[in-house]
Amino acid sequence: MTTTPAPPVDAPVTPPGPGDPGGRLRWATLAVCGLASMLLGIDNSVLNYAIPSLVRDLDPSATQVLWIADIYGFAMGGLLLVMGNVGDRYGRKRLMMAGAVLFGAASLVTAYADSAATLIAARAVLGVAGAMILPSTLSLVRHAFTVPKERTLAIGISGGVAAASFALGPVVGGFLLDRFWWGSVFLVNVPIMAVVLVSGLVVLRESRSPLPGRLDRISVPLSVAAMLGLIYAVKTLARSGVHDTSAWLAAGVGLLCGTVFLRRQTRLAEPLLDVRLFRNPAFSGAISSNVIGIFASTTLSLAFSLYLQVVRGWSPLLSGLALLPGPLSAAVAAPAAAVLIPRLGRARVVSLGLALMTVSSVALATLGVGTPYWPVILPGLVVNGTGIVLLFSVTSDTVLASVPRGRTGTAAGISESAQEVGGALGIAVLGSVLNAFYRGALTLPAGLPAGAARTARDSVTGGVQVGSRLPGRAGALLVNGAKHAFTHSMHVTLLTTAVLLAAGAVAALFTLRGVPAEIPDPDATTDTAPAPAGAATPLPHPARG
Repeated sequence: MTTTPAPPVDAPVTPPGPGDPGGRLRWATLAVCGLASMLLGIDNSVLNYAIPSLVRDLDPSATQVLWIADIYGFAMGGLLLVMGNVGDRYGRKRLMMAGAVLFGAASLVTAYADSAATLIAARAVLGVAGAMILPSTLSLVRHAFTVPKERTLAIGISGGVAAASFALGPVVGGFLLDRFWWGSVFLVNVPIMAVVLVSGLVVLRESRSPLPGRLDRISVPLSVAAMLGLIYAVKTLARSGVHDTSAWLAAGVGLLCGTVFLRRQTRLAEPLLDVRLFRNPAFSGAISSNVIGIFASTTLSLAFSLYLQVVRGWSPLLSGLALLPGPLSAAVAAPAAAVLIPRLGRARVVSLGLALMTVSSVALATLGVGTPYWPVILPGLVVNGTGIVLLFSVTSDTVLASVPRGRTGTAAGISESAQEVGGALGIAVLGSVLNAFYRGALTLPAGLPAGAARTARDSVTGGVQVGSRLPGRAGALLVNGAKHAFTHSMHVTLLTTAVLLAAGAVAALFTLRGVPAEIPDPDATTDTAPAPAGAATPLPHPARG
């Protein structure tokens, strides 16, 4: 007796029919996934503005404050690859919906946390939920849009929404903190995630790998330990300096686990991370361009937050509004990538995005302590936002389009993990450049006590605070000197960033050379089909080895 196998869940989506007139369902999928990723972006940036208020209420120790700030990113970064793989095996919609429930519940606990320990634990759970949601959103959008031009447009819009969400954090946080207690910035997550959950259950279609295989139980803890160790080491070294032994210990553990993990993946029939993905120039070139872009762009966010709030003395809300045109321009320019790819090719569009970021970095490196918002700051932010969305929308689309549909969750997890590490490295390396040149340019008044001198040299915030407490001309000189020293350090850092971005723009022309404007569907390409000259080699589907 024979049995008829069930059709694979990952089969291509059929064209719009009576059940989906005009293809509205896939655009609804984009809306649901965009709302979820937007909330994750806001939650990632809003905490910094709530810390002063929650410190007054919960009285955490200095170590607890650091864990409150970092645990969300640690948990998310450590689990992105694993959760992307889990979604491929057991269902991306299922994983995203479970993540939405967990995120809403953890947000409620976070909002009403009555101790630092409870807050840290709740933020860790938020990070786990975020890791469940983020790769699933990208993968579900990729599966909903099968027409290449529509898929590129959809992923571009998704990238623009994600970019805008990071700038909305300060605006939302500033608005709520002006009116309510610190927990309100987390409580607002609950109704929004409820909308995501209800609409997702109705709109989203399940997808998973047709041949999921088993999840290797040894690879999972090795992957998590590797990512957590590396991210913790980079962030700790950036904050505490090279003498922090815990950071070097974590780096050693991360590198050891990462080495064992990668060696194990090459020997498994069903690996957690298929290293063959990196043989595809479309995939590896897009990931490397992504890392360069996020490495550089984190510096702009860090430097401008301090510049606007400390050097210019603007409130958090006003600073957030001032930065908003950059991400908003990214959201508006997102559809441009789909138009430019057929005309210029993927390599040139990515290079153009990095080149625009280079131009904006050079322009913003001319800022002084009192430079007017217009005509320097605003145009620089708009050009930067446009460059960011051209870069990340094309690279994200390239990553997801160049792998079989059964591996899109894993590919999204790899991409997001690479961005997490790239962002941490950007803060560590370029943040160190920013601090080093600030200290080198700062002149302290004679007779300043040793403790006050250390505080002033630590950061521009410390310099301004110490100077504001000093009487007479000495205090005014220190405040002015700290502001000018930071502006000088920002110039050097942004010019360094511009050099890195320019190098990335040139490199993208080579790493993505030959990647076609319309990437063939790997699921529809046989292993024996001849590839066009210079085209990216499609990866084999798991069913074909």
